[in-house]
Amino acid sequence: MTEATQGYLGDKEMLSDLLSTQKHVTNNYNTRAGECQCVNLRDTFLHILQEEHGIQSELFNESHSRGWYPTKEAPPADINAAKQMFMQ
Repeated sequence: MTEATQGYLGDKEMLSDLLSTQKHVTNNYNTRAGECQCVNLRDTFLHILQEEHGIQSELFNESHSRGWYPTKEAPPADINAAKQMFMQ
């Protein structure tokens, strides 16, 4: 029986939960910064957002390095097509 089946989160489940939560946090700060009329408050939200993105990146990198968040390399043709689509 794993820790998760005994009511405890294992490392994989905990890291996955942290990353999921962090995605919600960054989404919320992004929305608040984009809809803020007060320049000083917007700058504060943007500063916090940058810090939160750093945390999200660290969590992703840890999950990826442990093989718990696999990704595949995009073919160069797909990358170029995406670039062209967004440059229009």
